[in-house]
Amino acid sequence: MNRSRVAVIISGRGSNLLALLQAAADPAFPAGIDLVISNRPQAAGLMFAKQFNIPAQVIDHTNFPDKASFEATLHDALITAHIEWICLAGFMRILSAPFIEKWRGRILNIHPSLLPAFPGLHVHEQALAAGVKFSGCTVHYVEAGVDTGKIIDQAVVPVLPHDTAESLAARVLEAEHMLYPAALAQIISLANAHQV
Repeated sequence: MNRSRVAVIISGRGSNLLALLQAAADPAFPAGIDLVISNRPQAAGLMFAKQFNIPAQVIDHTNFPDKASFEATLHDALITAHIEWICLAGFMRILSAPFIEKWRGRILNIHPSLLPAFPGLHVHEQALAAGVKFSGCTVHYVEAGVDTGKIIDQAVVPVLPHDTAESLAARVLEAEHMLYPAALAQIISLANAHQV
């Protein structure tokens, strides 16, 4: 089986990266994680790449004069590694429309709410303030708007009466770790089936 080549781009702890690496360790998974990129040199998630012997690069956005030059370097790294799909996993930068256009339909992101509800930041605080009974997470395609891309899959998590933003976040994160690899596998399997 020819496995699709995936890059995971992170900024922080990399818990979703770890979930993807663990899923891809199964030879039956339709994708390999072939590159990890962080825009922050101190990102804890880089150690997971090391553990799994995956090539990792730091492309520090603060070393570039503007977003365009940062994204040009990012794009070159992805092309050099023959990457076919990009998974954003806690990547804390907003990609420009020209970059997204180059990778249209091939960039995935996971967001800790049931989009279109609660896009952007401070998601769990938003959910608790709104009094919703259910929250969850969404894997979606990345488009130029923040968290506006077409939804691929969602997982629902109940909001409990005594939840804090932290306790809700922890439960949603567990759901993310199951949803993201499943959604990636689903999308790549579909894409491969169309190519046959």
